[in-house]
Amino acid sequence: MKKLDRTVVREGIFIACGVFILSIIMQLVFVLLKKWDYTVLFGNLLSGLVAVLNFLLLGITVQNAVGKEEKQIRDEIRLSHLLRMFLIAAGLIVGIVLPCFNLIAAILPYAFPRIAIAFRPLFTKILDKDNDCMASADYSETSVQSPGTSEISVKD
Repeated sequence: MKKLDRTVVREGIFIACGVFILSIIMQLVFVLLKKWDYTVLFGNLLSGLVAVLNFLLLGITVQNAVGKEEKQIRDEIRLSHLLRMFLIAAGLIVGIVLPCFNLIAAILPYAFPRIAIAFRPLFTKILDKDNDCMASADYSETSVQSPGTSEISVKD
């Protein structure tokens, strides 16, 4: 098995943190509504873990597809998608059927990675401001030269 790419790990950690934060918020909402019990926690844990695992498996699939032929990539992505949908379906069925899981808490966290991804640009801007290397670099003029052509300058 290949070593996980740093980007896959970084994005996986970001999604896991986003799911964790949104799960805490969901737990607090249940507490404030006086509807919290252990089934809310169990439902949240089940679907949150499946949602993060789904995202990590997607990242691993994309990482493994890099450098392969188009048909092989398409086949691997399709198989991965099918298996990940089975994983999500199994998690949903278990969360809905077994009484130890709260129905809402077993369904809602599947949307948490999508919400975390929607907020990703906000965190990217914050992290870029703190990055000294990016802040000190001068990108006001960039030169590009293609073989057999003259130099092209781009100014911001």
